[in-house]
Amino acid sequence: MGYGIVEFAGSREKAVTFGALTTPADMLPEKRLQHLYRGVVELMLTYKPEVLAVEELFFGRNVTTAIHVGQARGVVLLAAADNGIPVREFTPMQVKMAVTGYGRADKPQVQAMVKTLLGLPQVPKPDDVADALAVAIAALHGSNLSTRLGGLR
Repeated sequence: MGYGIVEFAGSREKAVTFGALTTPADMLPEKRLQHLYRGVVELMLTYKPEVLAVEELFFGRNVTTAIHVGQARGVVLLAAADNGIPVREFTPMQVKMAVTGYGRADKPQVQAMVKTLLGLPQVPKPDDVADALAVAIAALHGSNLSTRLGGLR
């Protein structure tokens, strides 16, 4: 599961930290979810984010993948609730729009803009990390707009 924490440094986006929480393939499902939960909580306690952003789920055909992603997403939402961190959800189109200015951008375009916006030497890998940073950028842009509008949502 990718994660990314971003902030504004002056007028530009900055990556505070990013990476992936991973589990061994042979780990029991309940232990995998526990590991993810503990990793997310540790990130929350260390970095104290003001908001947690997640992408809304959209899966066309692969039900098994959707179930696993949904379970991991549930763990993240639970960790946010347990730690009093508000959650913002974004559709894939909203994320693409926030990062590239075009809601139908493809994955390589989004990844290239994540790299550029955050001033990174290369596109973060695996793809889940770049995706998490894109969602974080969308939340950062949304909160910055909300601040400029006087806290309106």
